[in-house]
Amino acid sequence: MPDRKCWQVYAIRYAVNPGQRSPHNFVGGDSHDVPMPLDYFVWLIRGGDQAIIVDTGFDCEMADKRGRTHLACPADTLRELGVDPDLVQDVILTHLHYDHAGNHSLFPGARFHLQDREMAYATGRAMTHKMLRTAYEADDVAVMVHRIFADRVCFHDGDWELAPGISCHRIGGHTDGLQVVRVWTERGWLVLASDASHFYANMQTGRCFPIIHHVGEMLEGFRRLRELADAEDAIIPGHDPLVMARYLPPSANLLGRVVRLDVQPVS
Repeated sequence: MPDRKCWQVYAIRYAVNPGQRSPHNFVGGDSHDVPMPLDYFVWLIRGGDQAIIVDTGFDCEMADKRGRTHLACPADTLRELGVDPDLVQDVILTHLHYDHAGNHSLFPGARFHLQDREMAYATGRAMTHKMLRTAYEADDVAVMVHRIFADRVCFHDGDWELAPGISCHRIGGHTDGLQVVRVWTERGWLVLASDASHFYANMQTGRCFPIIHHVGEMLEGFRRLRELADAEDAIIPGHDPLVMARYLPPSANLLGRVVRLDVQPVS
């Protein structure tokens, strides 16, 4: 593909759940009851003056409600990276869980890209089951409905391409409409797995994270991630603190908050 663009990719860490333990991260638990905290990310894909955001995170108020530790507003971190949130034109939402689809006011001029099946799932019969709706916030879903009526939502059915070198692929499993993002970089094809694999350990051991819509789709999703990426270490899980350890920050002042993913990991 001669016109395929080479993109930079950044993970922006905005919150943590330091109290999480390993049994809570695997269906059936884990034999080692040890600390296994979660990090929360949004992602920036950048090429020249074009910036695309993947997921929007949650704010301080939601952190307090859910018992999480909020570190920094993603918009403030984006400004440090030279990106004006008001000028962002495209936001990809991997799914509508509270930690991926909050912060409603951050990107006032953006179009939001979402799978048909995710919107149907988040507004349909599945939400009558408490277990399935726990990770959703009604206000987040309602805001998305308002965006639809304001012509600010682009729906997609399965695999689709946003720009040369950026494509999205429905995986399902975690939610019915979960999509992952494939990006062409200097190191080849990189995949932002989001919650198709919360941790490296989920896909490496074939054990699902317990918040789940369809076990079979999640397990097949691990295989699909490997098909989409050029290397195992080019699959970036959605919540693993090891991401911050394996990649370097773009500058010293962003240490602990941002790492660059389109370069080779340091370990």
